[in-house]
Amino acid sequence: MGANRKVLILPGDGIGPEVMRQVRRAMDWGMRKRGLGFDVSEGLVGGIAYDTTGSPFPEATQEAALASDAVLFGAVGGPKWDNLDFALKPERGLLGLRKGLELFANLRPAICFPALAGASTLKTELVSGLDIMIVRELTGGIYFGEPRGIETLPDGSRRGVNTEVYTTAEIRRVAAVAFELARKRGKRVHSVEKANVMESGVLWREEVQKLRDERFTDIELHHMYADNAAMQLVRQPKQFDVIVTTNLFGDILSDVAAMLTGSLGMLPSASLGAPDPSGFRRGLYEPVHGSAPDIAGKDLANPLASLLSYAMMLRYSFDQGAEAELIEKAIERVLAGGMRTADIMQPGMARVSTRVMGDAVLRELEKLA
Repeated sequence: MGANRKVLILPGDGIGPEVMRQVRRAMDWGMRKRGLGFDVSEGLVGGIAYDTTGSPFPEATQEAALASDAVLFGAVGGPKWDNLDFALKPERGLLGLRKGLELFANLRPAICFPALAGASTLKTELVSGLDIMIVRELTGGIYFGEPRGIETLPDGSRRGVNTEVYTTAEIRRVAAVAFELARKRGKRVHSVEKANVMESGVLWREEVQKLRDERFTDIELHHMYADNAAMQLVRQPKQFDVIVTTNLFGDILSDVAAMLTGSLGMLPSASLGAPDPSGFRRGLYEPVHGSAPDIAGKDLANPLASLLSYAMMLRYSFDQGAEAELIEKAIERVLAGGMRTADIMQPGMARVSTRVMGDAVLRELEKLA
């Protein structure tokens, strides 16, 4: 890898510290046995950061994140902080991190390992071998558009306003990420919007098509309305390779796709920024699951989504595809051997703790290496 890359670990709240401990073990193994060069540091974010500093995203964490090449994130939030002002809630730490690092493309793979096909609520033949990548625009759309807010009308009633807004540049940069990913996969992209009822959807469709025609003629492009995409995900999910969509629709469709695999505890994600002149992209890598405060501290959490997020970091930030595949193959072998945490437990399998699952992955890494 050349010079050591700086990685910031932000365990956060709830089960975040537990699952990130298993990631750190895998990183340490990679540095000892595979020659990976990381300078690793840890910081505070979310509820624990608020309790310690009065901010969910303290200045020290901002500075450390900006000085890092990649960030590994656990989870934030919990009932302890539910009554805080909106600006101080733990989740604002994650939003601040994304904004500060200028991360605009959220990658959410939905992969169903063959050993877990029976855990899905869909028929096994529909999901076994499933491999979808959803690329969600992360910094625009209705979550950030202006005007927004709640106002009182002259008659005393209230009105809530959010604005869906996109520019050409915002659309093209996230679509480019999707097309580039498709080139390394099945060369097929579905672009999802609501062009039938939304002007922003019309613009989205037109700009994605223009970009494809200009730079990605080797990619097969399909346009699909968001409601149809949701239906097709549960009807015939293997028709999809890469899906690119807006912030709002990506938020919804990625959770639909997640449950095809049987458990949120199995799904990683990446949030990427623009490439620098050398092509390097800074990234934030995190499991899709939340902080799960009901099982925090009980050694019950599934660490596999966090380990798969680490694999995504190796692949997308550091161009270490072979090392990422090693992590993924180890996890596949552990699952094939019958080990399960509580969230993915199936009849006849062996229920194990967070730590034991981490032990099993490390054993398989040793065998594979």
